[in-house]
Amino acid sequence: MNLPKFLLSDNSNHPEDIFVLHTEYPRFLINLKDDEVEWFEDLEGENEQELANELESLIEQAGEFYDSEMEGLE
Repeated sequence: MNLPKFLLSDNSNHPEDIFVLHTEYPRFLINLKDDEVEWFEDLEGENEQELANELESLIEQAGEFYDSEMEGLE
């Protein structure tokens, strides 16, 4: 089964938070409320500049995904 690249997530213990899960490498969970990111991969040994550029793009895509999903609900 192929998972979607991004998934929305919520948790009743954190009702004010908005979570987006990135399911591809590097996997992470971002809380869009405060941009806190939890990584599920060990990213050591990667080219730091390349990785920084990729991660910045992925985090931006996560925000765009959330905005797109919310527009679809209106």
